[in-house]
Amino acid sequence: MRAHLGDQLVIESQATGAARRDGEIVGLRHEDGTPPYDVRWSDTDEVTLVFPGPDAHIRHPEHEQPAPTGERRPGAVTAATHLAGAGSPGDIGRRVAAERRRRGISRVETAGRARMSPDYLAYLEESPADPTLATLIRLADALGTTVAALRGGGMDLPPGQGHALLHPRLQDLGPEECRTLLSTHGVGRLAASAPDGHPMVVPVNYEVVEDAIAFRTTPGSVTAAAAGTEVAFEVDHVDEALSQGWSVLAVGPASVVTDPEAVRRLSRHAHTTPWAGGQRDLWMSIRPTSLTGRRIISADRYRPP
Repeated sequence: MRAHLGDQLVIESQATGAARRDGEIVGLRHEDGTPPYDVRWSDTDEVTLVFPGPDAHIRHPEHEQPAPTGERRPGAVTAATHLAGAGSPGDIGRRVAAERRRRGISRVETAGRARMSPDYLAYLEESPADPTLATLIRLADALGTTVAALRGGGMDLPPGQGHALLHPRLQDLGPEECRTLLSTHGVGRLAASAPDGHPMVVPVNYEVVEDAIAFRTTPGSVTAAAAGTEVAFEVDHVDEALSQGWSVLAVGPASVVTDPEAVRRLSRHAHTTPWAGGQRDLWMSIRPTSLTGRRIISADRYRPP
């Protein structure tokens, strides 16, 4: 008997041949997948060490045999595939890892909160795994998010469609906290006037270098045309699960970075390439003359300084 993390262990009734008990394998004791296994039983949600007997067999959560590497066979369509919508199992693992890092939670701590082994969480994050709904519910609860968010179900929907807090409180943020929220890099929105005079808002990948916000674009683009004008640059985060979030607004002049050494330094230390792709070698910077922000939290959790 060999198993992979995420497989199911099924104990059958010797009298009827029907499943008497089943659980998810959340821990392996041997690299080759041989018993014993750490199993989370579906009826009690408890994890126990199991040495399977002759009445036990392994099956994939969707009743298909696992491929040799533990990946789903190409072309296989399962109930979980439909539930996940546009997201694939590998996408789920990447979203779990990204949300965990964003919240500054270690893999061990997350696994503890979700009542699973760290090895299984590593498997989910690093492999095209297909976790069960129960596993996703525990992970979403541990990370303070939703199953839909982990599945990417809201990819084509604007954020903030949940209900408002019962007792919301709007806080003004100081410059230092605004700088902290801007952090070192991310995706923000540039607001400026297009060459035809109409307003425009364009999302860009940005870097924070010293006191400047820098981003890459192409010569002749609408973002490049903002050079020499005053622009606004906004970043925010919305927590759908808790109906709260924050936003930071920077206002200041935009300019093209022309110093060769400054361009090399920006290119060398950039955290990511522009998501829009293409040749975007023109660096622009914004030096904020105004930096403001606001945060929405629950008044019940607010504690005045």
